[in-house]
Amino acid sequence: MSTKIVSKLFVVAGLANVLGVLLLSKGFTNQVMMDTQPEVMGYFGLIAIVLWGFAYIAVSKNYAAVPWLIAVFIVEKLAYVIVYLKWFTSHSITAVYDKDVFAGVFYSIYGLNDFLTMLFFGWVFLRFPKGVVL
Repeated sequence: MSTKIVSKLFVVAGLANVLGVLLLSKGFTNQVMMDTQPEVMGYFGLIAIVLWGFAYIAVSKNYAAVPWLIAVFIVEKLAYVIVYLKWFTSHSITAVYDKDVFAGVFYSIYGLNDFLTMLFFGWVFLRFPKGVVL
């Protein structure tokens, strides 16, 4: 995969976080989304997800120079995947859709999105050398 494509995928990952949260949370006003998993997707949590998205975009041109930051992205995504699996296996996605379609869509896709993004970050981390850059 070319470095241009990898850079674009970092931007796509970032935009998925930023635009996904802004759209599906209806500009941080979707109370159903925030109340469904408040410890992770409350107001502050949604802002954090947007900030992570901006971080992915920020390294899109120099990801090879910051491999340990990419490792942090992997751990961050793994945390979200674990929390999602725990939530998804003990809650009804249908009940969320019944309250709000946007929240339902969000809870239907966020775990898969985080899992795929984690795999991408893992591939990037393994693909590029981890030498000391001064």
